[in-house]
Amino acid sequence: MSGSFHVVGIGPGDPELITRKAERLIGAAGVVAFHAGVSKQSHARRIAAHLIPTDAVEEELRYPVTTGTTDHPGGYVGALADFYDACEARLAAHLDAGRDVVLLAEGDPLFYGSSMYLVDRFRDRFETEVVPGIPAFAAATAAIPSPLVRQTDVLTVLPGTLPEAELARRLADTDGAVIMKLGRTFPAVRSALEQAGRLDGAWYVERASQPEQRWLPVADVDADSVPYFSLIVVPGDSAQGPTASRLRHTGSSSSPERGTSEGRIETPAELLVIGLGPGPDGWLTPEASEALGEVSHVVGYAPYVNRVPQRAGLTRHASGNTVEVDRARFALDLALSGERVAVVSGGDAGVFGMAAAVFEAAADPAHPEHAAVPVRVLPGVSAVQAVAARAGAPIGADFAVVSLSDRLKPWAVVEKRLRAIADADLVLGIYNPASRSRREQVVETQKILLEHRSPDTVVIIGRDVGRAEEQVVVTTLGELDTDSIDMKCLLIIGASSTRVEPNGSVWTPRWVD
Repeated sequence: MSGSFHVVGIGPGDPELITRKAERLIGAAGVVAFHAGVSKQSHARRIAAHLIPTDAVEEELRYPVTTGTTDHPGGYVGALADFYDACEARLAAHLDAGRDVVLLAEGDPLFYGSSMYLVDRFRDRFETEVVPGIPAFAAATAAIPSPLVRQTDVLTVLPGTLPEAELARRLADTDGAVIMKLGRTFPAVRSALEQAGRLDGAWYVERASQPEQRWLPVADVDADSVPYFSLIVVPGDSAQGPTASRLRHTGSSSSPERGTSEGRIETPAELLVIGLGPGPDGWLTPEASEALGEVSHVVGYAPYVNRVPQRAGLTRHASGNTVEVDRARFALDLALSGERVAVVSGGDAGVFGMAAAVFEAAADPAHPEHAAVPVRVLPGVSAVQAVAARAGAPIGADFAVVSLSDRLKPWAVVEKRLRAIADADLVLGIYNPASRSRREQVVETQKILLEHRSPDTVVIIGRDVGRAEEQVVVTTLGELDTDSIDMKCLLIIGASSTRVEPNGSVWTPRWVD
């Protein structure tokens, strides 16, 4: 009969933080395994040394490399893969012989722990149990001590190995945060905290719960003194503050109060509505880039807000889809209070984007104060332009664009417009062709167009244009596979004169016979 594999979390370093269950399993173990650094004693064994039976077989799993370079032909990844293969073989020999194995794991086994790779390998072969342990960030938070998150705060755990810009963005978009894996990454992490406006209130904790433990503000840390066994705690209070109102209520609104003159300035700030282009940074206009570098707030649908680089002094307000007018009102309120605000859209903000929603909100008689906010729209590269450029010049002549979404207009209106465009023999750009819950519109569109156009009419399908997953397919109206179309696609339906050259380029003549 095979033995059982137990992965036991032993906490961040203080032996007294080992759970009673972990203590029981270690004390009864026939085989105790633990990881160790390249040239260091095992921290895991040191923590649990007093619990290991004197007659237990000890298996030290020493890493061949942790950071830096290696001469392994497969590089760092190859060296680690071979290491875990060897670990698997050593421990499997004990398990196959019927001996139970306890693998010691610092902190919590499945929280950035090396033991998870052996769990992956053994759980389908042997009886496997994971015993949770106190993670290092819990001990670090207790050491400060400061509330990490309250009530509806969001906590984000981040590896310091993330790219600096991505780390800054995520820090700006959360309440509380924990940053792991410091060491050599500390200078970039500190810079990201500063860009996100979260440096003040961020705490550095080293060797949490251990005798050598120390903590101090991140701003005061000497970067050359930071070991791997350290982390940063960013309490949610450093973003929102432990105000009396926040402590009394389970929810709060970040929107400025409406309908009062308190705190309001006489001249509202100009509200910018900015098109970011369809995707790559190269399609962001210099005008838009300069404007984004000057505003204090960015408001928009989360994927678009995420494209704006985080920097010191910038507050990001991301929201979900289908709340365009609410988003616009929030931005208008900020501008009304004198804040410099940009509302962002993908592509061009004036083409099925946020520009119209902002003007709609500003004209709402229920909020007449918004009419005083000056609004300026900065153009961007539209998705139909990007797809057309990838294909050639299909919109080089008269063309129209239609959104197939019937969320804001009846399908009967969409159908009437499609028939008119088809009858006029215009090139047609189609936005929002289909979604998971809305499949029939693109099918019906194909049928309507085939009533007026030849099945040989050129069709261009642009998917994720400008991104790594970009795909541009040229087909025909008759061969169009509507099942393959989703919200990541934009379609261009050619006119009767649109042609495809032998090299695959698609263009529409400027003249009409």
